[in-house]
Amino acid sequence: MKLSFFKAAAFAGLASVVAFSPLTQAGGHSKKIDSIHFLIPGGAGGGWDGTARGTGDVLTRSGLVGNASYENMSGGGGGKAIGYLIENAKSNTGTLMVNSTPIVIRSLTKVFPQSFRDLTPIAGTIGDYAALVVKADSKVKSFKDLVAIYKKNPSDLAIAGGSVAGGMDHLVAALAMKSAGADPMSVKYLPFDAGGEAMASLLSGEADALSTGLSEAVGLAQQGEVRILVTTAPKPIDGIPSLKSEGYDAEFVNWRGFFAAPGISADQKAAYVKVLGDMYKTKEWEEVRAQNKWVNIYNPGNDFVKFLEKQESEIGSLMKELGFL
Repeated sequence: MKLSFFKAAAFAGLASVVAFSPLTQAGGHSKKIDSIHFLIPGGAGGGWDGTARGTGDVLTRSGLVGNASYENMSGGGGGKAIGYLIENAKSNTGTLMVNSTPIVIRSLTKVFPQSFRDLTPIAGTIGDYAALVVKADSKVKSFKDLVAIYKKNPSDLAIAGGSVAGGMDHLVAALAMKSAGADPMSVKYLPFDAGGEAMASLLSGEADALSTGLSEAVGLAQQGEVRILVTTAPKPIDGIPSLKSEGYDAEFVNWRGFFAAPGISADQKAAYVKVLGDMYKTKEWEEVRAQNKWVNIYNPGNDFVKFLEKQESEIGSLMKELGFL
């Protein structure tokens, strides 16, 4: 099987980049949202955190939303926040929870008992490629160097990630190493609850490399803490090589998007869908998107549900191939 991690499903319409939908409230008019509370299922410094805060910042600065607040709720591989939103649905109609591919992965692996079906999917909003990074002063200069360490002695190579074992960062590391001929189940992976903790493991020398989102990697590289070895994009980005450009047949894009509590009204759902669609038209969004090197994706409402159902099937098959199920 060609190692292109759910490439065919990477947002059924990734090539179309952004499609706008003129959804309005019942009665043909739209209502401005006074405030949104963003629930973040992981700690500070991770991709969920950056996506929620970046989105909230754009919505408020552009005037689409009056106020935004944020709450980090780590635990259970994201399951704590999902459970909280479901159990407290009636008092959280003003909340949007950010999530991404792991909500599908962790449901399949039974890290938590819920799935996206227990929430109200609002919209997929961005795509973020993955990256493998090393400390700025590391002797490892390329992905080929990582492969060489593994081939000499697999136990000498440790890759950290801000997700549980069998989670997305682990899958990306396994996918990359498998493309180089490694046994994905023998890749030493160090799991952490969020990107910040995984980064600390890399800087302390506990890990040789870090599997993370490209947007997070870019920020860390700009601070001079890491060097980006390779990305999972189909081609190099701003001079950063991709696995494919280095001769490894592996590709991956992680979607991120938003979910509301179960049982919200059709009007509430339509308002959330519309405000996220309107966000793409603002100059504030383009600034944040470009800075983080996100791919614009707008996959609203029922289209989002159909995508999630398709991804659940395809990613489950790939996880079985890689030995995670």
